[in-house]
Amino acid sequence: MKYLLVVISLFFQVATAYAEEPLRPGIWVRMKDSLLQTWDSTDYELYVPISAWHNRSYYSSEKIDTYNEQPWGLGLGKYRFDEEGDWHALYVMAFQDSHSDIEPLAGYAFQKIWRPTDDLRLGVGYSVGLTLRKDYNYLPLPILAPLFSVEYKRLALQSTYIPGGTGNGNILFTWLRWQLQ
Repeated sequence: MKYLLVVISLFFQVATAYAEEPLRPGIWVRMKDSLLQTWDSTDYELYVPISAWHNRSYYSSEKIDTYNEQPWGLGLGKYRFDEEGDWHALYVMAFQDSHSDIEPLAGYAFQKIWRPTDDLRLGVGYSVGLTLRKDYNYLPLPILAPLFSVEYKRLALQSTYIPGGTGNGNILFTWLRWQLQ
């Protein structure tokens, strides 16, 4: 009986301690708040695509010769750094895809930022959004892709890797990102 009272007492102490902690908002509320804070930002950035490298391990050299690897285009985004110093952005971009057709995309991006010096930042994160491709009759296609960046002051070299199989995907897409403010 004595042990039962000790266990019940400990249970109520733990339950009381948790009850006194403030409730953390759910994931949907945090996502909505993050999107709204990014949308409300007054800071803009410019995106200039510079490379769409097709992984040679998944394509024949004949196929590589038919692909466009210089994705001319442009994009614009709103960005912010949160209280932890991490980067958030809402963006739109259009560029020439591997077949030289226009591919627009829009989405949200997040990167955890590491600052080895005041001016140098390294980032890793993800992008989620929609794209439209001619070879899919311009039907909206969801995207979820990793992001990597090296930044110096207001200029960043940012990349994503689009996974795939033999003869599709497996593209390292890279662009310059310039913070306008």
